[in-house]
Amino acid sequence: MSNTRNQETDLVTGTGVAVTLIVPLPPEQVWKLITAVERIGEWSPEATGGRWCEESPGPVRGARFIATNRFPHGLETTVVCRVTEAREPEVFAWDVLDDDGATGSSWRYELSGGGTPGTTMVRQSFRHGPGMTGARQGGRWDSRLTVLCSNMMSTINAMTGVER
Repeated sequence: MSNTRNQETDLVTGTGVAVTLIVPLPPEQVWKLITAVERIGEWSPEATGGRWCEESPGPVRGARFIATNRFPHGLETTVVCRVTEAREPEVFAWDVLDDDGATGSSWRYELSGGGTPGTTMVRQSFRHGPGMTGARQGGRWDSRLTVLCSNMMSTINAMTGVER
């Protein structure tokens, strides 16, 4: 199956959302949490687990990890992710690859000072790529973006121990 798409009629590619929260932890501590892919299942309403691939040394550009997800309607998926940027303690970003190796989606955390000592402004973003994903196949794109925003906020709050 080819991932070639007519960009003029593709309303999904490039669509994205972002959330920004200030958390009561310093950036160095938040960095350790956002790069702990093996712990994501503890915090996320959707991601159930992750693990670095054997050949990957951890959060460095080019490293790969396997992620698992469970969606509200019961579908479970396993995907390969490739780190696209890792600048401690400022940026951690990765692409979720489709079966053909194309970017299905891109995820990014950006960390900066939160305005008061010991706090961090966390910005997490999602952007759909040109690759094939369940979101592209399943429709209901607007509601999916709303769920993504909610899940991103829940994950950041849970990983940093913030109750809102």
